[in-house]
Amino acid sequence: PFAGVLSAYGMGLADQSVLREAAVESPLTPEAMEGLRAKSAELEEAGQAELVRQGAGGALRAAHRLHLRYQGTDSFLPVAFGSHDAVLAAFTEAHRRRFGFATPERPVIVEACVVEVTAPGEAVEEAALPPRPAGEAVPRLATVALHTGGAEHEAPVLDREALRAGDQIPGPALIREAIATTVVEPGWTAEVTPRNHLVLRRTEQREAARVADAARVDPVMLELFNNLFMSIAEQTGAVLQNTSLSVNIKERLDFSCAIFDAAGRLVANAPHVPVHLGAMGESVRTVIRSRGATSKVPLGPGDAVALNNPYNGGTHLPDVTVITPVFDEAGAEILFFVGSRGHHADIGGLTPGSTPPGSATLEEEGVVIDDFLLVDAGVFREAEFRALLASARYPARSPDVNVADIKAQVAANEKGVQELGRAVRDFGLETVRAYMRHVMDNAEESVRRVLDRLADGEFATTLDDGTPLRVAVRVDRANRRATVDFTGTGPQRPDNFNAPPAVCRAVVLYCFRCLVGED
Repeated sequence: PFAGVLSAYGMGLADQSVLREAAVESPLTPEAMEGLRAKSAELEEAGQAELVRQGAGGALRAAHRLHLRYQGTDSFLPVAFGSHDAVLAAFTEAHRRRFGFATPERPVIVEACVVEVTAPGEAVEEAALPPRPAGEAVPRLATVALHTGGAEHEAPVLDREALRAGDQIPGPALIREAIATTVVEPGWTAEVTPRNHLVLRRTEQREAARVADAARVDPVMLELFNNLFMSIAEQTGAVLQNTSLSVNIKERLDFSCAIFDAAGRLVANAPHVPVHLGAMGESVRTVIRSRGATSKVPLGPGDAVALNNPYNGGTHLPDVTVITPVFDEAGAEILFFVGSRGHHADIGGLTPGSTPPGSATLEEEGVVIDDFLLVDAGVFREAEFRALLASARYPARSPDVNVADIKAQVAANEKGVQELGRAVRDFGLETVRAYMRHVMDNAEESVRRVLDRLADGEFATTLDDGTPLRVAVRVDRANRRATVDFTGTGPQRPDNFNAPPAVCRAVVLYCFRCLVGED
């Protein structure tokens, strides 16, 4: 009955609590549980003493938690205290939910014991509200026009004081009282409880988020979905930056994140590194060819693949790509892909940093990762990944940093998977798929509008050693197409000044993207 002042009312009745914690920094083992239990008991006693000092009364209760993390990481997760097996299982599940993988073979570290001691708030005495006599209707004060959900409705106005236990008021409706006005939206029902609480529940499936005809492009919805898809890509980038270890990714921001449709076509990307974004689609299509539904080793829910091979959509070897499929709720069909590419500080090779000036072969630049199953059904294959990093002729120099950054990429992709799943739940799969196509069609039309005003042109230059570089652009205005021709460019060089097809394609795409001049 105090909806208008609910915050103040709640604060006055709120529980009083004290938080006490102690650093532990020791492995989680069965033998350590007794010591942890004793430490938690000490923290509980200290919390109780503090509440008593503050004048709290009543029966005190305590919640015991452990802050856990994998050895070698710095991101802890809180888990309720219990038996060793229960704590370990809860942490593994929480880690898989948060980051998209677990590494059961890695030791778990107890970072801290935490105890929250709570004194109950003031007891609330609430008088029982009598029910309405049988057959008596809920009295209405008036009927007014209420505009909501893009339409006008006739809504009854009711007096809060006149409501009785068991009354149900379907929306749309207005309920007035001295300190508040409650709006019951269409599709919702307000119910009065015997304690005179007004409880609102959704009683009809929400239809407002569903697009009536997804096949037809609505300009407003197109803009909303365009920003939604870009926002998902940006959120994956934020997770990657926050959870990575190396300076390259965390501070130099040498990474890129994007989402792709089921065919591996780029749908949206965050404003990251252009050469990554234009080439990553080829990496996704490589995974589809080798691990698609009809392959011998198809991807499953909880899987993720890593690769950096320039012949399969990579740029240079330090740029490692992690690709995660997004499955439907049944785990039977791949709906989308999420990809992240990060520049690792070192991936092996002749020199630290994996960019040797005199390399002539891929193995001299470092470890070649080609379609490597990084996460298998939610389990991070750390031992196998470390073995791969050590298997090359010139192995990776800092595998711990590689593992930390690759885990950050998996976690970033998991964020994208979760957000795409939320979009499907909110709008429906067919609507999301349709607007992915509309977004790509709109991008295509934007580039074709550039071609309408673009003239033919060509340019030629040479590298330091005299190797020619030539490019010519020929525009077919009738068909709104353009041909970018590199005929006359010198042959492949015996050193490392060569661009694989994916990089060349990425550069061309970025040039046209800049000419579009709009989001």
